[in-house]
Amino acid sequence: MFPQRRLFTFPFLGRGRMDVRMNQGHLLLAVTLIFCNSQLLVVANSWWSLAMNPIQRPEMYIIGAQPLCSQLTGLSQGQRKLCQLYQDHMVYIGEGAKTGIKECQYQFRQRRWNCSTVDNTSVFGRVMQIGSRETAFTYAISAAGVVNAVSRACREGELSTCGCSRAARPKDLPRDWLWGGCGDNVNYGYRFAREFVDAREREKNYPRGSVEHARTLMNVQNNEAGRMAVYNLANVACKCHGVSGSCSLKTCWLQLADFRRVGEFLKEKYDSAAAMRISRRGKLELVNNRFNPPTSEDLVYIDPSPDYCLRNETTGSLGTQDRLCNKTSEGMDGCELMCCGRGYDQFKTYKHERCHCKFHWCCYVKCKRCTSLVDQFVCK
Repeated sequence: MFPQRRLFTFPFLGRGRMDVRMNQGHLLLAVTLIFCNSQLLVVANSWWSLAMNPIQRPEMYIIGAQPLCSQLTGLSQGQRKLCQLYQDHMVYIGEGAKTGIKECQYQFRQRRWNCSTVDNTSVFGRVMQIGSRETAFTYAISAAGVVNAVSRACREGELSTCGCSRAARPKDLPRDWLWGGCGDNVNYGYRFAREFVDAREREKNYPRGSVEHARTLMNVQNNEAGRMAVYNLANVACKCHGVSGSCSLKTCWLQLADFRRVGEFLKEKYDSAAAMRISRRGKLELVNNRFNPPTSEDLVYIDPSPDYCLRNETTGSLGTQDRLCNKTSEGMDGCELMCCGRGYDQFKTYKHERCHCKFHWCCYVKCKRCTSLVDQFVCK
């Protein structure tokens, strides 16, 4: 059964009021600054920064020392409250974010936008201000990384509030197979990731129907799609027991799918992501009504993607200058598309690889190290 919608509850801090007297000139300046920076605030100092900065292990905490949560950057008010309640989870949130970033970079390694990190605070930089399909994928894969890391930490006994999976026995499992073992607690991982990752979006109070409100709804949808990918791809793993290698008894448990499979699944969702807009009722709706409305497993976006061809400080695009390309490919990694028609330079470089491998009895493989001179191509 799908997990219940509420697991953790805590009071959010109230919003205080500040009375400020300003003359008309100061007021106009303040309004202008708020408008110009509204999109920047969407992702500035994100919790993704936990992937870039090492976090102390719980066993290193000292009673009476400066609290861990007050030292972490990028957390929203609600996320900081959760941090205070579940300090031992923060290491794994950071690991989950790092896993998501690495998978993003792998999936887009041959694209113009390659999920590059630019600093330790915003992580991906200004490009995340655009509600593009690339941003949609980034939110999804990051949320998926947290589910993955927390679920595994539960199984390994690293967290005080969870343990092995308590998932119900699958109905199609043969009767003589034992159900149990110590499975990945994807149920807990899903629910904790939902509370933590979505906390920032729940705290926002943008006017209904505004561009900022549309972006918040987009983020929530894509976070959920990432979590659902990990939840739905988890499967049953079994191990045989018996004398002399016989399989007279089987024990089965719930196991997370390899995260590469999650990345590939979400990459497919990226390719079929739905273009959305905000309706008068303050909900996301399809731009093109000929398509089926997205489910909770689908990615959505509200802005067209830049071409990422040239470096642009405003949009955060790093451009493709000096990127390696494949001269013989007609795909996105090919020099024509990767270089956006600007052409490319050729150079020679030495390539080192293992070769002439032989199996030696018993039992190891010995290889030589071969060096060859190969042509490489980089975009102008």
